Amino acid sequence: MGFLKDEGVVYKPVDSVDLGPDSKEVYLRANVKAPRMAGFLVKVFAWLLESRIFGGLMLYILKRNNLIHKLVSFAELQESPLFVPLHPHEGHGEEEKCTKSDHLSPVEQVQLATDCLQTSEEMNKINPKLSFQRWTILDYSRRYMSQEVTPVMVAKKFIAAVNESSKPLRPMSFFIDFNPEDILQQATESTHRYERGEQISVLDGVLIAIKDEIDCLPYPTTGGTKWLHKVRPCIEDACCVKRLRSCGAILVGKTNMHELGAGTSGINPHYGTTRNPYDSSRIAGGSSSGSAAVVCAGLCPVALGVDGGGSVRMPAALCGVVGLKPTFGRVPHSGVLPLNWTVGMVGILTGTIEDALIVYGAISGPISSDQSAQVMVCGDITSHSNAEPKVCFPLLKAPECRSDIKLAKYGEWFNDCTDDIRVCCSNALAKLFDVYGWKTIEVTMPEIEVMRLAHYLTIGSECSTSIACHLEKLDMAELGWDARVALSVYGAFNSREYLNAQMIRNRQLQFYMKIFAKADVIVTPTTGVTAYPIKDDALKTGELDYINGAALVRYQIAGNFLGLPAVTVPVGYDKSGLPIGLQFIGKPWSESLLIHVAFAMQALCISDYRRPEIFYDLLSKD
Repeated sequence: MGFLKDEGVVYKPVDSVDLGPDSKEVYLRANVKAPRMAGFLVKVFAWLLESRIFGGLMLYILKRNNLIHKLVSFAELQESPLFVPLHPHEGHGEEEKCTKSDHLSPVEQVQLATDCLQTSEEMNKINPKLSFQRWTILDYSRRYMSQEVTPVMVAKKFIAAVNESSKPLRPMSFFIDFNPEDILQQATESTHRYERGEQISVLDGVLIAIKDEIDCLPYPTTGGTKWLHKVRPCIEDACCVKRLRSCGAILVGKTNMHELGAGTSGINPHYGTTRNPYDSSRIAGGSSSGSAAVVCAGLCPVALGVDGGGSVRMPAALCGVVGLKPTFGRVPHSGVLPLNWTVGMVGILTGTIEDALIVYGAISGPISSDQSAQVMVCGDITSHSNAEPKVCFPLLKAPECRSDIKLAKYGEWFNDCTDDIRVCCSNALAKLFDVYGWKTIEVTMPEIEVMRLAHYLTIGSECSTSIACHLEKLDMAELGWDARVALSVYGAFNSREYLNAQMIRNRQLQFYMKIFAKADVIVTPTTGVTAYPIKDDALKTGELDYINGAALVRYQIAGNFLGLPAVTVPVGYDKSGLPIGLQFIGKPWSESLLIHVAFAMQALCISDYRRPEIFYDLLSKD
């Protein structure tokens, strides 16, 4: 359709862009031109997009109306493309930390992380009375050590709770698959280890759920679909799962997710819609919906997710838990579905930042001396190698925090959210200044909407390419209707558009590194809206809600597209009692500093945390 070619933006050189607070750069809000669709409407829309007669024209109009043509497809850029965001280690001068060598086992790293935490007595002095607190990894470990409870007792309560949550009136749909027999076998082995005084680590006997995008025996890996596990069998644990298993963790099943990770709501027409434990009429967020919800509901202190476009941090914020996405390459990606290989990263969901630190210790670090990011397309594997720095653990033992932290904030971007989120997150920043003296530096972060579109084009192209050889043979009836629409759009992107998106990636990374030369972290709300209502017409077909979707991913993209570490911490609630998260984005490999910052923020907010509507107390003595 060359005769329909639109005019593209001519981007000026990076060095000509003013990143200061008084910059003339215009903040462009998300320009989403697509109505919400579900039920019969989304079916008709999918049929039209798949039509040889209408599909091409409709896809062209969609891309043009949503500014993809203007800002990405036909843009003129001077930068070279950056295909994989693997970062060199330049050292960032992190201060207090425990450092590990390159040869420690996951168990040894977990011990190092645990040694960096407060004792229970120190924690009680800081927070003597909490209105609500989820049980932590150390709570489970101490109870097992004292033999007040056993892993078998906890496993039985867990199984009963999952069955309770699955009742037909309003199922929570936390899991795609869980195997009570396997869970009890793991719990029995852990109980025997405690009886013999041979527990492996503080993770021994701790329940951990795994997103169904990560290989974990004895379960198939479906990716939220009804077909992917049939063409890609799970033959061994993913690397991150092996490391958790080696620490004695009990792996309790595969959590629900948005089909193929291609959405932000967590509405899955095949396995049910994961509901938010704070309000079961609302979404949990996606795509790691089940992982966020099980931690929120107290079923597990830990769950793993995969974050390709905020898919860990977004549901974590909506469900009021911690979500940590490490630097690209920090956690080996082997055994994870290859749906988004240059933007996806295994992430951690927990009730507290301390638990995130422990699990980060368990799963981080290279497989060998060369860190490899594996790419698999229909069976072919290639690798990108990059030397990785040592894993560092911040000391979280004392209430005193560093006083020299500088937080970069782009006001127009920060405020592009609901009033409740804006006020809550602004109040959280004020607390950081009042208590720790942390200063906020006003900056301008240009072309944020451009980056969102370039990321969408990238993740869509990678997803459709990774499963293209299977789609040719697939009965389309096995796909959900919203996934069919997503794949139609993804398949409409061409090589020029993909290359331009990678040039934008390079350009944006240069902007961010200039900001990081002035500040330690970048701070934003985690999402632009809180959890929105689940509508009945979406339950069987899925839904297309790109307006809410754009608001949910508004602050997420840099972490994925640029491979930067990021963490979200609960900081309050909106007027409906729904959780709000604050996000910190760090320099490459600066997880230690990010966790320190998140811990300081958590300390100021934890006394106001609220119990969810749906909550299971697995350590109670009843």
